Amino acid sequence: MRTALIVVAALVTAVVVDLITGMVVRRIARGRYQWLLEPLRHACRRPAAAVLLAGALYYALPLGPVGWQPQLRHVARVALVISGAWLVNKALHVAEAVAFSRLPGDAVASRRVRRARTQIRPVRRLTVAVVTIVAIGLILITFRPVRLFGVSVLTSAGVIGALIGLSARTALGNAFAGVQVAFADGLHVGDVLVVDGEWGRVEEVKLTNVVIRLWDERMLILPTTYFTERPFQNWTRNESRVVGKIQIHVDHTADLDDLRRETRRLVESSPLWDRHQWVLQMVDSTPQTAVIQVQASAADGASAWDLRCDLREGLVRYLRDRHPQWLPRTRSQYQP
Repeated sequence: MRTALIVVAALVTAVVVDLITGMVVRRIARGRYQWLLEPLRHACRRPAAAVLLAGALYYALPLGPVGWQPQLRHVARVALVISGAWLVNKALHVAEAVAFSRLPGDAVASRRVRRARTQIRPVRRLTVAVVTIVAIGLILITFRPVRLFGVSVLTSAGVIGALIGLSARTALGNAFAGVQVAFADGLHVGDVLVVDGEWGRVEEVKLTNVVIRLWDERMLILPTTYFTERPFQNWTRNESRVVGKIQIHVDHTADLDDLRRETRRLVESSPLWDRHQWVLQMVDSTPQTAVIQVQASAADGASAWDLRCDLREGLVRYLRDRHPQWLPRTRSQYQP
C-alpha cells in the first residue's frame, strides 16, 4: 500500500512539475526565442513528461518499504534512460528542422546555405547514433549478468573483439567518411558533380552514402568513402554558375566570323544564358575538320545543360539550312 502511495505521489509530482515547466516555457516562448522554444515545447512534451515521471519514481521509491523496491527502482532507472534518450533525440530533430527552416529557400544560389545543409544532417544523425548507443550501454550495465559477461569478453576474448571490429570496419569507415565529407568543404547539397562520367546534382549527404540525382532523373548512390578516396569534378564548389561548352566539327572553309555572329544571336536570345560570358573559338584542327568550341555561362547546372543542347541544335540547324558546304566533307583527288 505504501509503495502504491509513493508511486501515485511521484506521478502527481511529475504532472505538477510538467505543468509548471510548460507554463514557464510558454511564457518564455512568446519572446525573442519563440522560433526555437515553441517547436521544442510541442515536440518534446511527451518525452519530457516521461523523464519527469521516471525520475520521480526512481528517486521516490527508496522512501518506501523494501519488498519490490529494487525491482521497481530498476525498471524506473531503465525507463529514465530510455526517456532521456528519447528527449535528446527529439530535441535534435527539432533543432535540425528549425535550422533548415531558417535557411534561405534558394539553396542553389548560396554557397553558405549549401554548406550548412550538408553539415547539419550528418551531425544530427551521428549525434543520435551516439546517444542511442550510450543509452543501450547504460541499460545493459544495469543487468548484472550482462555486465559481468561484457567484462569477461573485454578481458579474455580479444580475438572476438578483433573480429567484430573488422566486420564493422566498413560501416564505421563510411560513417567517419560522411563526417569528413560534411566538413571538408569538398561538396555540398545542391552542387553539380561529374562522377565516373555521370553528370548530376547532390541530392542528399548521409553518414554512409551520398545521393546524386543524374540529369535523366536516375539516382546514383555512392558510399561516402568514394569522395574521400577518389577524384571527382565539382562544377559549383565556389558558386552556382556553370559554364557549359559544346564542340562542333566543321569544314576548314567555314567562316568563323559568320558562325560567331549566329552564336551571339542564339546565346543572347536564350533565357537560359545568365548574361555573364560566352565565347566561340577554334580549339583543334584535324586533317578533315576544324573543331569549334562554344562556351556560355548559365545560372546553374540544369540551365547549363539545356543551354548546351539549344546551342548545339541551333548551330547544326544553321549549318544545314544556310551553309551546308561548311559541314564536314571528305576530299579526294583523282589522278588517271
